[in-house]
Amino acid sequence: MKGEAVAGYTGLVPFFYGVISRVRCRRRGFRKLSSAEQPSVVNRRFRIAALAIIMSGKLKNKALKSRVRFGDFSAIVLPKRLQFSKQPQKLRFMEAQKTFSCASGAGENGSPVTTITETGRIGEVKRVTKETNVYVKLNLDGSGSADSSTSIPFLDHMLDQLASHGLFDVHVRATGDIHIDDHHTNEDVALAIGTSLLQALGDRKGINRFGDFSAPLDEALIHVSLDLSGRPHLSYDLQIPTERVGTYDTQLVEHFFQSIVNTSGMTLHIRQLAGKNSHHIIEATFKAFARALRQATEYDPRRRSSVPSSKGVLSRS
Repeated sequence: MKGEAVAGYTGLVPFFYGVISRVRCRRRGFRKLSSAEQPSVVNRRFRIAALAIIMSGKLKNKALKSRVRFGDFSAIVLPKRLQFSKQPQKLRFMEAQKTFSCASGAGENGSPVTTITETGRIGEVKRVTKETNVYVKLNLDGSGSADSSTSIPFLDHMLDQLASHGLFDVHVRATGDIHIDDHHTNEDVALAIGTSLLQALGDRKGINRFGDFSAPLDEALIHVSLDLSGRPHLSYDLQIPTERVGTYDTQLVEHFFQSIVNTSGMTLHIRQLAGKNSHHIIEATFKAFARALRQATEYDPRRRSSVPSSKGVLSRS
């Protein structure tokens, strides 16, 4: 057994020397080791390698273990890429994924089945009726990524504003009976966005709850104030001078926000302070809404994990 151990040790020495010599001389440009340096360098590297093998439990030969001497490795300085911080790291725990189905009674479409998937601050909704097929995924902690296709170009443009200025990730896919008009698709997209917002907020612990923002766009100036109270209410005061922007019916703007309010449980006030151009008025409204919603959904560092209500609960009534 002792002879096997010695033989194993003797056989490994040339192997380690070859590896070390090639790495140092060919890849890093170091000078070749002299004959006097070879034993000490090889022995030092062999001890380190053997220590790793023994600690992993892969070296079964007890006689070979006895041939290995261990020194003090505390003085070894690791290169920067292998050094580890000694400071405690803050960990963010994600909520468990929940998938369930519920019936929605909002809108003119009866009670369509809505499938909701929730992971952390992400709401994911699929709404299917005889008139529309809508899918929405909303990430409140996103980066402003917009990917919307509703078959209504102006609505897609407004959803881009919601994502960009709210720093939400907004993914929308919708098809509907736009050969009739845009009403049902516009409404169901908004209902799904409101439902995804409701689910992403969860118990609303630690959020600011309130949001308030005024957005100018050239001659237009729109003020939006909102409260994620759980009580749906819309106060809407826009004077849009034309009936259409492109092919989009401007009456649908109010209906869009009413649908979001109904399913999210939001109190929303929209006021027009100035404006003559229909496009500017509507776009400034979506921008102000996005910024106000961003304020309301962001976390208050002083509140931590408490619900921002004297009642201790904020729920959709």
